[in-house]
Amino acid sequence: MPASAKKSLRIAVLADSDTRWKWGALTAQRLTPAAAEARLDGYLLRGRATPTPRQLREVGARADSLREVTGVEFLRAMTQDPYDVLVLALVGGGVQAMLHGLRNAWAGSPRRPVVVTGYVGVVYEKLADGLLLRHGADLVLANSRHDADRFRAVYEGVGADASAVTEVALPFLGGAPYTGGHEPRTVVFAAQPSVPDNRRDRAYLLERLVGHARRHPGTEVLLKLRSRPGEHTTHIEELPYQKLVQGMRPPANFRLVYGHMGEVLDRTDLLVTVSSTAALEALHRRVPTAVLTDLGVREALGNHHFIGSGCLASWDQLDAGHRPVPDEEWMARQGVAAAGGPGGDPSGTDSYAAAFDAARERIAELLQRPGGLPPLAPYYTPETAPGYLPGILARHHLGPDGAPLPGAPAADKAPGPVRQIVRRAARGAYRHGVQRVAPVIRRMGEL
Repeated sequence: MPASAKKSLRIAVLADSDTRWKWGALTAQRLTPAAAEARLDGYLLRGRATPTPRQLREVGARADSLREVTGVEFLRAMTQDPYDVLVLALVGGGVQAMLHGLRNAWAGSPRRPVVVTGYVGVVYEKLADGLLLRHGADLVLANSRHDADRFRAVYEGVGADASAVTEVALPFLGGAPYTGGHEPRTVVFAAQPSVPDNRRDRAYLLERLVGHARRHPGTEVLLKLRSRPGEHTTHIEELPYQKLVQGMRPPANFRLVYGHMGEVLDRTDLLVTVSSTAALEALHRRVPTAVLTDLGVREALGNHHFIGSGCLASWDQLDAGHRPVPDEEWMARQGVAAAGGPGGDPSGTDSYAAAFDAARERIAELLQRPGGLPPLAPYYTPETAPGYLPGILARHHLGPDGAPLPGAPAADKAPGPVRQIVRRAARGAYRHGVQRVAPVIRRMGEL
Protein backbone atom coordinates (compact mmCIF):
# COMPACT_ATOMS: atom_id res chain seq x y z
CA MET A 1 0.00 0.00 0.00
CA PRO A 2 1.51 3.38 -0.97
CA ALA A 3 2.31 5.72 1.91
CA SER A 4 -0.29 8.20 0.69
CA ALA A 5 -3.00 5.56 1.14
CA LYS A 6 -2.11 4.68 4.70
CA LYS A 7 -4.61 5.54 7.39
CA SER A 8 -3.35 8.08 9.91
CA LEU A 9 -3.95 7.78 13.66
CA ARG A 10 -3.46 10.41 16.33
CA ILE A 11 -2.43 8.93 19.67
CA ALA A 12 -1.87 10.69 22.98
CA VAL A 13 -0.04 9.21 25.98
CA LEU A 14 -0.26 10.63 29.51
CA ALA A 15 2.46 9.27 31.84
CA ASP A 16 3.57 10.12 35.38
CA SER A 17 7.06 8.53 35.54
CA ASP A 18 9.91 7.34 33.35
CA THR A 19 8.87 3.68 33.42
CA ARG A 20 5.25 4.48 32.68
CA TRP A 21 6.26 6.75 29.82
CA LYS A 22 8.29 3.87 28.41
CA TRP A 23 5.33 1.49 28.73
CA GLY A 24 2.80 4.01 27.38
CA ALA A 25 4.84 5.16 24.38
CA LEU A 26 5.85 1.64 23.35
CA THR A 27 2.29 0.39 23.85
CA ALA A 28 1.06 3.18 21.58
CA GLN A 29 3.51 2.03 18.91
CA ARG A 30 2.37 -1.59 19.27
CA LEU A 31 -1.27 -0.53 18.96
CA THR A 32 -0.64 1.14 15.62
CA PRO A 33 -1.54 -1.18 12.71
CA ALA A 34 1.22 -1.90 10.21
CA ALA A 35 -0.87 -0.32 7.46
CA ALA A 36 -1.29 2.94 9.37
CA GLU A 37 0.80 5.96 10.20
CA ALA A 38 0.56 7.49 13.64
CA ARG A 39 1.36 10.77 15.31
CA LEU A 40 2.25 10.34 18.98
CA ASP A 41 1.88 13.25 21.38
CA GLY A 42 3.28 12.73 24.85
CA TYR A 43 2.09 14.41 28.04
CA LEU A 44 4.03 14.11 31.31
CA LEU A 45 1.89 14.57 34.40
CA ARG A 46 3.55 17.06 36.74
CA GLY A 47 4.40 15.47 40.08
CA ARG A 48 7.12 13.98 42.27
CA ALA A 49 8.14 11.39 39.65
CA THR A 50 8.03 13.53 36.50
CA PRO A 51 10.98 12.16 34.50
CA THR A 52 14.11 14.24 33.99
CA PRO A 53 15.60 14.78 30.52
CA ARG A 54 18.27 12.16 31.36
CA GLN A 55 15.64 9.58 32.28
CA LEU A 56 13.73 10.28 29.08
CA ARG A 57 16.88 9.81 27.01
CA GLU A 58 17.62 6.53 28.78
CA VAL A 59 14.11 5.21 28.15
CA GLY A 60 14.55 5.88 24.46
CA ALA A 61 10.83 6.04 23.58
CA ARG A 62 10.23 8.85 21.12
CA ALA A 63 7.23 11.10 20.48
CA ASP A 64 6.34 13.72 17.90
CA SER A 65 5.73 16.14 20.76
CA LEU A 66 6.27 15.98 24.51
CA ARG A 67 5.27 18.41 27.22
CA GLU A 68 4.69 18.59 30.95
CA VAL A 69 1.16 19.30 32.17
CA THR A 70 -1.03 19.36 35.23
CA GLY A 71 -4.05 17.09 35.28
CA VAL A 72 -6.38 20.00 34.56
CA GLU A 73 -4.19 21.21 31.69
CA PHE A 74 -4.30 17.73 30.20
CA LEU A 75 -8.09 17.56 30.40
CA ARG A 76 -8.30 20.88 28.64
CA ALA A 77 -5.97 19.64 25.89
CA MET A 78 -8.17 16.59 25.37
CA THR A 79 -11.12 18.85 24.52
CA GLN A 80 -9.08 20.82 22.00
CA ASP A 81 -7.17 18.12 20.08
CA PRO A 82 -9.02 15.35 18.19
CA TYR A 83 -7.22 12.13 19.09
CA ASP A 84 -8.14 8.62 18.01
CA VAL A 85 -6.52 6.77 20.92
CA LEU A 86 -5.53 7.89 24.41
CA VAL A 87 -3.16 5.77 26.55
CA LEU A 88 -3.26 6.48 30.30
CA ALA A 89 0.08 5.29 31.68
CA LEU A 90 -0.49 6.31 35.28
CA VAL A 91 -0.72 4.95 38.79
CA GLY A 92 -4.21 3.62 39.55
CA GLY A 93 -5.49 6.73 41.31
CA GLY A 94 -4.31 8.90 38.43
CA VAL A 95 -6.13 6.70 35.91
CA GLN A 96 -9.36 6.92 37.93
CA ALA A 97 -9.12 10.69 38.26
CA MET A 98 -8.51 11.15 34.54
CA LEU A 99 -11.40 8.82 33.64
CA HIS A 100 -13.81 10.95 35.67
CA GLY A 101 -12.23 14.16 34.44
CA LEU A 102 -12.47 13.04 30.81
CA ARG A 103 -16.06 11.91 31.26
CA ASN A 104 -16.89 15.42 32.43
CA ALA A 105 -14.75 17.13 29.77
CA TRP A 106 -16.26 15.10 26.92
CA ALA A 107 -19.87 15.44 28.06
CA GLY A 108 -22.01 16.27 25.03
CA SER A 109 -19.17 15.68 22.58
CA PRO A 110 -20.21 13.62 19.52
CA ARG A 111 -16.86 11.86 19.38
CA ARG A 112 -14.12 10.84 21.81
CA PRO A 113 -10.91 8.75 21.63
CA VAL A 114 -10.61 5.11 22.58
CA VAL A 115 -9.13 5.13 26.11
CA VAL A 116 -6.51 2.48 26.94
CA THR A 117 -4.71 1.72 30.19
CA GLY A 118 -2.83 -1.13 31.87
CA TYR A 119 0.19 -2.02 33.98
CA VAL A 120 3.92 -1.40 33.46
CA GLY A 121 4.99 -4.88 34.55
CA VAL A 122 4.43 -7.61 37.12
CA VAL A 123 1.19 -7.13 39.08
CA TYR A 124 2.10 -8.53 42.48
CA GLU A 125 0.28 -6.22 44.92
CA LYS A 126 -2.98 -4.30 45.24
CA LEU A 127 -4.57 -6.36 42.48
CA ALA A 128 -8.19 -5.52 43.28
CA ASP A 129 -7.47 -1.89 44.21
CA GLY A 130 -5.39 -1.19 41.11
CA LEU A 131 -7.81 -2.92 38.76
CA LEU A 132 -10.91 -1.19 40.04
CA LEU A 133 -9.16 2.16 39.78
CA ARG A 134 -8.49 1.37 36.12
CA HIS A 135 -12.02 0.21 35.39
CA GLY A 136 -13.85 2.46 32.97
CA ALA A 137 -11.24 2.55 30.23
CA ASP A 138 -12.28 1.03 26.90
CA LEU A 139 -9.30 -1.35 27.04
CA VAL A 140 -7.55 -2.54 30.19
CA LEU A 141 -4.47 -4.30 28.87
CA ALA A 142 -3.25 -7.50 30.55
CA ASN A 143 0.37 -8.37 29.88
CA SER A 144 -0.23 -12.13 29.84
CA ARG A 145 -2.87 -14.86 29.82
CA HIS A 146 -2.26 -15.22 33.56
CA ASP A 147 -3.07 -11.55 34.17
CA ALA A 148 -6.05 -11.54 31.82
CA ASP A 149 -7.67 -14.39 33.78
CA ARG A 150 -7.05 -12.61 37.09
CA PHE A 151 -8.31 -9.27 35.82
CA ARG A 152 -11.58 -10.71 34.52
CA ALA A 153 -12.14 -12.60 37.78
CA VAL A 154 -11.82 -9.39 39.80
CA TYR A 155 -14.20 -7.40 37.60
CA GLU A 156 -16.79 -10.17 37.39
CA GLY A 157 -16.49 -10.76 41.13
CA VAL A 158 -17.68 -7.22 41.93
CA GLY A 159 -20.30 -7.20 39.20
CA ALA A 160 -18.34 -4.88 36.89
CA ASP A 161 -18.13 -5.19 33.12
CA ALA A 162 -15.01 -7.22 32.25
CA SER A 163 -15.19 -6.83 28.48
CA ALA A 164 -12.44 -4.19 28.48
CA VAL A 165 -9.79 -6.69 29.62
CA THR A 166 -7.60 -7.43 26.59
CA GLU A 167 -4.66 -9.79 26.59
CA VAL A 168 -1.45 -8.39 25.10
CA ALA A 169 2.18 -8.63 26.26
CA LEU A 170 4.76 -6.29 27.73
CA PRO A 171 5.55 -3.88 24.89
CA PHE A 172 9.29 -3.70 25.56
CA LEU A 173 10.17 -7.39 25.22
CA GLY A 174 12.56 -8.20 22.42
CA GLY A 175 16.22 -8.17 21.53
CA ALA A 176 18.56 -10.88 20.33
CA PRO A 177 18.15 -14.29 22.02
CA TYR A 178 20.93 -15.36 24.36
CA THR A 179 23.25 -17.76 22.55
CA GLY A 180 26.05 -18.38 25.03
CA GLY A 181 28.70 -16.89 27.26
CA HIS A 182 30.28 -13.48 26.92
CA GLU A 183 33.88 -12.54 27.61
CA PRO A 184 34.18 -11.68 30.40
CA ARG A 185 31.23 -13.51 31.89
CA THR A 186 28.74 -10.95 33.22
CA VAL A 187 26.33 -11.15 36.16
CA VAL A 188 23.79 -8.33 36.49
CA PHE A 189 21.69 -7.51 39.55
CA ALA A 190 18.58 -5.53 38.56
CA ALA A 191 17.86 -3.20 41.48
CA GLN A 192 14.39 -1.96 42.41
CA PRO A 193 13.62 1.39 44.06
CA SER A 194 11.29 0.06 46.75
CA VAL A 195 11.98 -3.70 47.00
CA PRO A 196 13.22 -4.43 49.58
CA ASP A 197 12.17 -1.33 51.51
CA ASN A 198 14.60 -1.25 54.45
CA ARG A 199 18.30 -0.58 54.95
CA ARG A 200 19.13 -3.97 56.48
CA ASP A 201 17.79 -6.01 53.57
CA ARG A 202 19.17 -3.70 50.88
CA ALA A 203 22.58 -3.73 52.56
CA TYR A 204 22.42 -7.54 52.72
CA LEU A 205 21.72 -7.83 48.98
CA LEU A 206 24.51 -5.41 48.17
CA GLU A 207 26.98 -7.30 50.39
CA ARG A 208 26.07 -10.60 48.71
CA LEU A 209 26.47 -9.05 45.26
CA VAL A 210 29.88 -7.62 46.15
CA GLY A 211 30.77 -10.96 47.75
CA HIS A 212 29.89 -12.75 44.50
CA ALA A 213 32.29 -10.42 42.68
CA ARG A 214 35.06 -11.23 45.14
CA ARG A 215 34.46 -14.99 44.79
CA HIS A 216 34.55 -14.78 41.00
CA PRO A 217 37.29 -12.29 40.05
CA GLY A 218 37.07 -13.26 36.38
CA THR A 219 33.37 -12.32 36.24
CA GLU A 220 32.11 -8.80 35.65
CA VAL A 221 29.44 -8.07 38.27
CA LEU A 222 27.13 -5.15 37.52
CA LEU A 223 24.60 -3.40 39.74
CA LYS A 224 21.98 -2.08 37.28
CA LEU A 225 20.35 1.04 38.75
CA ARG A 226 17.12 2.67 37.63
CA SER A 227 17.83 6.27 38.62
CA ARG A 228 20.61 8.55 39.81
CA PRO A 229 20.50 10.18 43.27
CA GLY A 230 17.86 12.92 43.36
CA GLU A 231 15.75 11.35 40.60
CA HIS A 232 12.52 9.46 41.17
CA THR A 233 10.94 6.70 39.14
CA THR A 234 7.60 4.93 39.57
CA HIS A 235 8.39 4.14 43.22
CA ILE A 236 10.13 6.26 45.85
CA GLU A 237 13.69 5.14 46.62
CA GLU A 238 14.62 6.20 50.15
CA LEU A 239 17.85 4.16 50.30
CA PRO A 240 19.70 4.33 46.97
CA TYR A 241 22.33 1.64 46.48
CA GLN A 242 24.72 4.39 45.39
CA LYS A 243 24.78 5.60 49.01
CA LEU A 244 24.96 2.13 50.54
CA VAL A 245 28.00 1.14 48.46
CA GLN A 246 30.04 4.09 49.73
CA GLY A 247 32.84 2.90 51.98
CA MET A 248 32.53 -0.77 50.97
CA ARG A 249 35.63 -0.89 48.73
CA PRO A 250 34.21 -3.38 46.21
CA PRO A 251 36.62 -5.26 43.90
CA ALA A 252 37.57 -3.94 40.48
CA ASN A 253 35.19 -6.34 38.71
CA PHE A 254 32.16 -4.76 40.43
CA ARG A 255 30.58 -1.55 39.19
CA LEU A 256 27.37 0.44 38.97
CA VAL A 257 25.68 0.85 35.59
CA TYR A 258 22.74 2.81 34.23
CA GLY A 259 21.22 2.84 30.78
CA HIS A 260 18.62 0.96 28.78
CA MET A 261 17.85 -2.49 30.22
CA GLY A 262 17.82 -4.08 26.79
CA GLU A 263 21.36 -2.90 26.11
CA VAL A 264 22.56 -4.24 29.46
CA LEU A 265 20.94 -7.61 28.69
CA ASP A 266 22.91 -7.73 25.43
CA ARG A 267 26.00 -8.59 27.51
CA THR A 268 24.38 -10.45 30.43
CA ASP A 269 25.06 -14.12 31.24
CA LEU A 270 23.01 -14.20 34.46
CA LEU A 271 20.28 -11.75 35.50
CA VAL A 272 19.61 -11.67 39.25
CA THR A 273 16.76 -9.78 40.91
CA VAL A 274 14.24 -9.88 43.71
CA SER A 275 11.16 -9.36 41.55
CA SER A 276 11.94 -6.81 38.84
CA THR A 277 10.14 -6.89 35.51
CA ALA A 278 13.67 -7.13 34.10
CA ALA A 279 13.39 -10.84 34.90
CA LEU A 280 10.65 -11.18 32.28
CA GLU A 281 12.73 -9.26 29.75
CA ALA A 282 15.65 -11.61 30.40
CA LEU A 283 13.54 -14.76 30.26
CA HIS A 284 12.02 -13.64 26.96
CA ARG A 285 15.54 -13.50 25.52
CA ARG A 286 16.55 -16.81 27.14
CA VAL A 287 19.10 -15.11 29.38
CA PRO A 288 19.66 -17.27 32.51
CA THR A 289 17.61 -15.65 35.28
CA ALA A 290 17.52 -16.02 39.06
CA VAL A 291 14.83 -14.63 41.39
CA LEU A 292 16.28 -14.42 44.90
CA THR A 293 14.81 -16.27 47.88
CA ASP A 294 17.34 -14.98 50.45
CA LEU A 295 14.79 -12.64 52.05
CA GLY A 296 11.98 -15.17 51.78
CA VAL A 297 9.33 -15.72 49.13
CA ARG A 298 6.83 -13.08 50.18
CA GLU A 299 4.04 -10.99 48.74
CA ALA A 300 5.72 -7.86 50.10
CA LEU A 301 8.74 -8.57 47.91
CA GLY A 302 6.79 -9.60 44.83
CA ASN A 303 8.93 -12.71 44.24
CA HIS A 304 5.89 -14.87 45.01
CA HIS A 305 4.84 -14.02 41.45
CA PHE A 306 7.64 -16.33 40.27
CA ILE A 307 6.43 -19.41 42.14
CA GLY A 308 6.40 -22.20 39.57
CA SER A 309 8.82 -20.40 37.25
CA GLY A 310 11.81 -22.56 38.14
CA CYS A 311 13.85 -19.36 38.63
CA LEU A 312 13.83 -19.12 42.44
CA ALA A 313 17.34 -19.42 43.91
CA SER A 314 19.53 -18.09 46.73
CA TRP A 315 22.89 -16.34 46.63
CA ASP A 316 24.50 -19.41 48.21
CA GLN A 317 23.29 -21.49 45.27
CA LEU A 318 24.39 -18.90 42.72
CA ASP A 319 27.82 -18.56 44.36
CA ALA A 320 28.20 -22.34 43.98
CA GLY A 321 27.45 -22.17 40.25
CA HIS A 322 23.73 -23.06 40.15
CA ARG A 323 21.83 -21.80 37.13
CA PRO A 324 18.00 -21.97 37.30
CA VAL A 325 16.13 -23.61 34.43
CA PRO A 326 12.82 -21.84 33.69
CA ASP A 327 9.56 -23.76 33.40
CA GLU A 328 8.24 -23.53 29.84
CA GLU A 329 4.55 -23.69 30.72
CA TRP A 330 4.92 -20.94 33.32
CA MET A 331 6.70 -18.69 30.81
CA ALA A 332 4.02 -19.25 28.20
CA ARG A 333 1.31 -18.14 30.65
CA GLN A 334 3.36 -15.05 31.46
CA GLY A 335 3.68 -14.05 27.80
CA VAL A 336 7.47 -14.42 27.63
CA ALA A 337 9.71 -16.55 25.41
CA ALA A 338 6.77 -16.48 23.03
CA ALA A 339 8.70 -16.74 19.77
CA GLY A 340 8.80 -20.01 17.86
CA GLY A 341 11.50 -22.49 18.67
CA PRO A 342 12.56 -23.89 22.05
CA GLY A 343 10.04 -22.94 24.70
CA GLY A 344 7.91 -20.96 22.31
CA ASP A 345 4.96 -21.57 20.06
CA PRO A 346 5.25 -25.17 18.76
CA SER A 347 3.91 -24.01 15.43
CA GLY A 348 7.14 -22.07 14.95
CA THR A 349 5.30 -18.75 14.54
CA ASP A 350 6.26 -15.66 16.48
CA SER A 351 3.28 -15.30 18.81
CA TYR A 352 4.83 -12.26 20.50
CA ALA A 353 4.64 -10.35 17.23
CA ALA A 354 0.90 -11.11 17.19
CA ALA A 355 0.35 -10.35 20.88
CA PHE A 356 -1.26 -6.97 20.17
CA ASP A 357 -3.49 -8.12 17.29
CA ALA A 358 -6.59 -8.46 19.49
CA ALA A 359 -6.07 -4.99 20.96
CA ARG A 360 -5.64 -3.43 17.52
CA GLU A 361 -8.79 -5.16 16.27
CA ARG A 362 -10.76 -4.01 19.33
CA ILE A 363 -9.62 -0.40 18.82
CA ALA A 364 -10.55 -0.51 15.13
CA GLU A 365 -14.03 -1.78 16.04
CA LEU A 366 -14.55 0.96 18.61
CA LEU A 367 -13.36 3.71 16.25
CA GLN A 368 -15.85 2.54 13.62
CA ARG A 369 -18.76 2.30 16.04
CA PRO A 370 -21.80 4.09 14.60
CA GLY A 371 -22.70 7.17 16.60
CA GLY A 372 -19.39 7.23 18.44
CA LEU A 373 -18.52 5.80 21.85
CA PRO A 374 -20.68 6.05 24.96
CA PRO A 375 -19.53 8.10 27.97
CA LEU A 376 -16.80 6.54 30.10
CA ALA A 377 -18.34 4.45 32.90
CA PRO A 378 -15.91 3.69 35.77
CA TYR A 379 -16.98 1.20 38.44
CA TYR A 380 -16.27 3.77 41.15
CA THR A 381 -18.86 6.54 41.32
CA PRO A 382 -20.08 8.87 44.09
CA GLU A 383 -22.76 6.21 44.69
CA THR A 384 -20.57 3.08 44.77
CA ALA A 385 -17.56 4.58 46.60
CA PRO A 386 -18.66 7.80 48.34
CA GLY A 387 -15.95 7.50 51.01
CA TYR A 388 -13.08 6.74 48.59
CA LEU A 389 -13.58 8.37 45.20
CA PRO A 390 -13.82 12.05 46.27
CA GLY A 391 -10.37 11.93 47.87
CA ILE A 392 -8.82 10.43 44.75
CA LEU A 393 -10.37 13.11 42.56
CA ALA A 394 -9.44 15.93 44.96
CA ARG A 395 -5.76 14.97 44.80
CA HIS A 396 -5.95 15.86 41.12
CA HIS A 397 -7.97 19.03 41.81
CA LEU A 398 -11.22 17.54 40.56
CA GLY A 399 -14.63 17.63 42.20
CA PRO A 400 -16.96 14.63 42.72
CA ASP A 401 -18.38 15.13 39.22
CA GLY A 402 -14.92 15.20 37.60
CA ALA A 403 -15.00 18.94 36.99
CA PRO A 404 -11.92 21.02 37.93
CA LEU A 405 -12.17 22.55 41.38
CA PRO A 406 -11.94 26.34 41.78
CA GLY A 407 -8.31 27.41 41.93
CA ALA A 408 -7.00 24.24 40.27
CA PRO A 409 -3.53 24.83 38.75
CA ALA A 410 -3.87 25.21 34.99
CA ALA A 411 -1.49 27.46 33.08
CA ASP A 412 -2.24 28.40 29.50
CA LYS A 413 1.43 28.79 28.63
CA ALA A 414 4.74 27.28 29.55
CA PRO A 415 6.08 28.41 32.94
CA GLY A 416 8.63 31.19 32.91
CA PRO A 417 12.26 30.77 34.00
CA VAL A 418 11.62 31.89 37.58
CA ARG A 419 8.73 29.47 37.98
CA GLN A 420 10.84 26.66 36.51
CA ILE A 421 13.62 27.34 39.02
CA VAL A 422 11.17 27.39 41.91
CA ARG A 423 9.59 24.14 40.71
CA ARG A 424 12.98 22.41 40.41
CA ALA A 425 13.92 23.61 43.88
CA ALA A 426 10.64 22.31 45.32
CA ARG A 427 11.19 18.91 43.72
CA GLY A 428 14.74 18.82 45.02
CA ALA A 429 13.54 19.61 48.53
CA TYR A 430 10.92 16.88 48.33
CA ARG A 431 13.40 14.30 47.12
CA HIS A 432 15.92 15.36 49.77
CA GLY A 433 13.23 14.87 52.40
CA VAL A 434 12.32 11.43 51.07
CA GLN A 435 15.86 10.14 50.63
CA ARG A 436 17.65 11.75 53.58
CA VAL A 437 15.42 13.33 56.20
CA ALA A 438 12.68 10.67 56.34
CA PRO A 439 15.08 7.73 56.92
CA VAL A 440 16.79 9.61 59.75
CA ILE A 441 13.48 10.39 61.43
CA ARG A 442 12.41 6.78 61.02
CA ARG A 443 15.62 5.52 62.64
CA MET A 444 15.21 7.98 65.51
CA GLY A 445 11.70 6.69 66.07
CA GLU A 446 13.04 3.15 66.37
CA LEU A 447 15.48 4.06 69.19
